[in-house]
Amino acid sequence: MKGIHRAKPRYDCVVLVLQGGGALGAYQAGVYEGMSEAGYAPDWITGVSIGAINGALIAGNRHGKRIERLRAFWDLASSGVTIAAPLFFNPWRQVGAALSSVVGVPGFFVPRVAPPALMPDGDPGALSIYDATPLRKTLEQLVDFDLINRREVRLSIGAVNVRTGNPVYFDNRRTVIEPAHVLASGALPPAFAPVEIDGEYYWDGGIVSNTPLWHAVDNSPAVKTLVVQVDLFSAEGNVPKNFDQVVERHKDIMYSSKTRFDGTRVQRLRAALRRLLHKLPRYFKADPDVKVLQGSSRGRIDIVHLTNRRRSSGYAKDFEFSRATIQELWAAGLDDARRIVAHPERLRRSSASESIRLYEPVHAPQRAG
Repeated sequence: MKGIHRAKPRYDCVVLVLQGGGALGAYQAGVYEGMSEAGYAPDWITGVSIGAINGALIAGNRHGKRIERLRAFWDLASSGVTIAAPLFFNPWRQVGAALSSVVGVPGFFVPRVAPPALMPDGDPGALSIYDATPLRKTLEQLVDFDLINRREVRLSIGAVNVRTGNPVYFDNRRTVIEPAHVLASGALPPAFAPVEIDGEYYWDGGIVSNTPLWHAVDNSPAVKTLVVQVDLFSAEGNVPKNFDQVVERHKDIMYSSKTRFDGTRVQRLRAALRRLLHKLPRYFKADPDVKVLQGSSRGRIDIVHLTNRRRSSGYAKDFEFSRATIQELWAAGLDDARRIVAHPERLRRSSASESIRLYEPVHAPQRAG
């Protein structure tokens, strides 16, 4: 395959793009471990929901501590259901999800005592089923927010403004990142209450877009950039055969990325911008706005798109925090990352452009669930 060779390509900037997806986020931790082994430490992380949590754990720790802190978080989150079960035994997996929904997830969230209908309007208990205070405490223990705000690694956290409905990215280049920003990114209603930041209220960014690829591409520097996009939901899947699969398939489609559509659109716009700038009279070339546009049209972006394709444990897979499932997801992400590094020739280039190239692993057809 042309474009990516067995020798390690050199990039000026490495960007890690992380979807939201609850328990499935353990797959992202495994991918990061594989990237770290291969020397592809991210210079910039964009994340939504669980992707924001993983991103904060990475950006908020020194290189040698990142895997340890990721494991500490995922070991804590999976400590509520530690009994192992075979991967194919879905009933037990769904029991694990049910336990998470009833008793909560250690270090993450707990159910509220009183139902929302009994709480006064405006109270967080009237707006949500769970209390995410445990996650705030976990973040304060495992993440060095002073390090994040020294901006050694750029961190962009996606959320949505409840009042306006507009997406927002809290970026440590412009904002002092605190635990509240991470909590806001993961405040998926009606499970979690909106989070107040500077007088505005925010929910999970996945409500608008669960994949922060656009933010990374639109704001990428004019250099040779590698974007590793790690998706937790697959857009492709089988036609459902039962109600459980209907709900799961709906969730997959709703939260999966639209990478091909987004990539094609970005390529078309960038090409049009280059042609337009070439047509401008010479006296416009020194204009500051033109220089900004010229900078945005330069640079090459290679997007490596990895998707969690581990066999499903049902419609509640993003809520299934059992120890066995978390370990399997982490191992799957690590294995996928290692395979890409060891066999880059197995990446299929699925888009062609001067400036943006999208690569995806070649997979065997997905089996029926």
